[in-house]
Amino acid sequence: MRTIMVLNSKGGCGKSTISTNLASYFAYECGQSVALVDFDPQGSTIAWLNVRPENYPEILGFPAWETSVRIPKNIDIVIMDTPARVQGKELSQLVRKVETVIVPVLPSPIDMRAAADFMKELLLNGKISRKQTKIAVVANRVKENTLIYHSLQAFLKSLKIPFLTSLRDTQNYIRAEERGLGIFEMAPSQVWQDLEQWQPLLRWLRSKRSRADK
Repeated sequence: MRTIMVLNSKGGCGKSTISTNLASYFAYECGQSVALVDFDPQGSTIAWLNVRPENYPEILGFPAWETSVRIPKNIDIVIMDTPARVQGKELSQLVRKVETVIVPVLPSPIDMRAAADFMKELLLNGKISRKQTKIAVVANRVKENTLIYHSLQAFLKSLKIPFLTSLRDTQNYIRAEERGLGIFEMAPSQVWQDLEQWQPLLRWLRSKRSRADK
């Protein structure tokens, strides 16, 4: 069972959007059985599942903020969405559950400062420092060829963490979310740019570099 967590202590950075699109990718494109575990009391990923059409691959949802979670043994991929303001003991408990962590960061000075502090704490986590949990960052909601985007690129490249890709700021994610879909389930002619931007992240997730050292 593969476990992937989307994590950042800063709210509003797109954790739920990345979580739901990852879940739809593994279910729709890969034909795998997927569970989506939502630790955030806002319940954004569970709300997404509630409007998901029945004729698309089933994704099991677990509202982990209100009940303990028991994942069925036949599940291939577990995607975990997390709340904001996670730190200390709660952060350690969350990281202990997973093999891979993805950290989305927005192109703003406030988000970059918050990300720098969060990364320092995250890298001190025992599982990550021992390479039992792998971590990578993704730039989210970017507008290319802006000064702040270039600042974000430089910041993420300065971290001793894989910087995988930049996902553009587009209405495609909102349209997909409204329908309970991921961009992988939309017409390729509408989302081809977004699909290309996801490829580096997906290649990393499929590689041994994103898996725990044995």
